[in-house]
Amino acid sequence: MANKAFGVINSAANYIRVEGLHDYRPIGAFTFLGRFRVIDFPISNMSNSGFDRIHVYLNSRPRSIVEHIGSGRHYNINSKRGNLQLLFTQNNGASSIYNTDINAYMENLEQIERMPQEYVVIAPSYMVYKQDYQQLLDEHVASGTDITLLYHKVDQAKEYFRACNVVTLNKQKGVESLTRNMGTAKEKNISMDTYVMKKDIFIELIKKSRKESSAYSLADMIAIACKEYDVRGYQHKGYFAAITSLDDYFRSNMELLDFDVAEDFFKDDWPFYTKTTDACPTQYFHGAKVSNSMICNGCLIEGNVENSIIGRNVHVGKGAVIKNSIILAYSDIADGVYIENAVIDKWADIRNVKKIVSDSVTPAYVKRNDVL
Repeated sequence: MANKAFGVINSAANYIRVEGLHDYRPIGAFTFLGRFRVIDFPISNMSNSGFDRIHVYLNSRPRSIVEHIGSGRHYNINSKRGNLQLLFTQNNGASSIYNTDINAYMENLEQIERMPQEYVVIAPSYMVYKQDYQQLLDEHVASGTDITLLYHKVDQAKEYFRACNVVTLNKQKGVESLTRNMGTAKEKNISMDTYVMKKDIFIELIKKSRKESSAYSLADMIAIACKEYDVRGYQHKGYFAAITSLDDYFRSNMELLDFDVAEDFFKDDWPFYTKTTDACPTQYFHGAKVSNSMICNGCLIEGNVENSIIGRNVHVGKGAVIKNSIILAYSDIADGVYIENAVIDKWADIRNVKKIVSDSVTPAYVKRNDVL
């Protein structure tokens, strides 16, 4: 019989800030590839791994995630035994140093203690990847280790993954330290903030953190635990994105416009679930030109779209050109507007400014509901 674990999705981390998009919603609620939300990926991974008890921890501005997750039925969780539970924190000032994931667990400790499963798998809501957690759990149990930590080997640690932790491993894959990525080297093992452990060890770390520091996160506690617990690394393979900045958000969406990358990530045997929105198909008008782009339903496309992701119900006017950009839902791009290397947030109306271009690596950002 498979080992039993419950899932914890941490949407309460306070040390990551994505400029612009973060003003309106937590990272888990960010639109990804036009039709998903970032939190769909960890929940789908858990559901596909056969986990039917999942806790989602939320702190500041939870409305959009709560609306999106709803009853959780669209995640294919066992409707008789399964339960996707949203857990809130009272102390949820958006920038408070006390507003940590540990604080969220502490406030809901009773719920954790009540879980009948022996193990817990903890995953973040700001990363996009595919992982069979049952396989990870089986490996963890077989190895007899205290904590297993998922990591990914990257070669762009200088430019990206700046708010992530770097894992230092010994030859036996034992974790020697977890330290913040300072961008000093290209090749690093990046911690995926994903852990497997016994529920009792999880509770022990939560309670211990009170003695160490009220501002500590679970990652901080695991960094300390490396000295007394057996913490092992497990290497993740395949597509991986950590959304810790606007650059990361932009790059990870754009990477999936590469057909080969997308084909490898989206497989029939491992579906990513999301809340569907019914709308009529997109209408392409005479003279419209679209290449290498993802266009969601309900759009009206009269202009040119190239290497871009267009969310639901977006209007692109006549003669408008959109290149290497992400346009979120319900935005209106007027006739003749030129947009390149930009992220346009929801319900933006761009009519009087005829050119939005970012010359740097960081995309230009237009605020939600803004009229330009």
